[in-house]
Amino acid sequence: MAYPLTGKAETEQLSISVMGLLLIVIRALGILFSLVVCLPMHYLWRLFRLPSPWPRFFLRLVATNCGATIKTKGDRLKQDVFYVSNHISWFDIPVIAGLTGCTFVAQDGIASWPIIGWLCRINKTIFVSRTDRMQVSGQIDIIREAIEEKYPITVFPEGTTTDGHSLLPFKPSLFQAMAPPPKPIMVQPMLLDYGKVSKDIAWVGEEPATDNAKRLFARFGIIPTTLYFLEPFDPALFGDRKAICAEAERRIAAALSASLSGEPVV
Repeated sequence: MAYPLTGKAETEQLSISVMGLLLIVIRALGILFSLVVCLPMHYLWRLFRLPSPWPRFFLRLVATNCGATIKTKGDRLKQDVFYVSNHISWFDIPVIAGLTGCTFVAQDGIASWPIIGWLCRINKTIFVSRTDRMQVSGQIDIIREAIEEKYPITVFPEGTTTDGHSLLPFKPSLFQAMAPPPKPIMVQPMLLDYGKVSKDIAWVGEEPATDNAKRLFARFGIIPTTLYFLEPFDPALFGDRKAICAEAERRIAAALSASLSGEPVV
């Protein structure tokens, strides 16, 4: 997860209809009910030292509750995989994790967010600092240790969000964990596409997170979501983190351009 891209436009006053307010209440109650059901089950699984499917199930319920209808294209690797994805909104988290059961590399500021930070820790989120370069080597070590586990990891190398119809330059720092990888593992680029409604739910500009969540919760209709699992590649065949990063970016940019009917990605 990343903080939204800072833009020049000022944040407009959020206006929500009566129907929108009703949808917010219904969806908030639905998420609360899902949490009440899933959380005790998660701790019960943990008590017996069993792998818990409940964080993934809860996040899938969050995505569905908000209107996401998720399709996949391509063959998804399920283990020994390092996913790389474009980034549009905080909503990417329940969509991707609910489908794949992955954990994420996220900014450390999110760890202190009420409720959200706690839920991230339950999902084994790896928190890193994007501002303190002195900690980079230690953070890479943490990611490499996480890779040794069996669950997949997803990174958003743009470092922030876009409107879903563009792509920002990928930052190679986190790919240092793949150069070389701590064990045999594949990098699988992934394109997240919300189709024509992408700009309606994108978290960009100076919009506060709470306003974006309210806007998404108040939205009427489905969110047609497609996850394209692109051809994976072996990071060991590439020279360094920059080469691995560039290859992942190239593949996601090509897939995004194809989804936009061949329009160039900027």
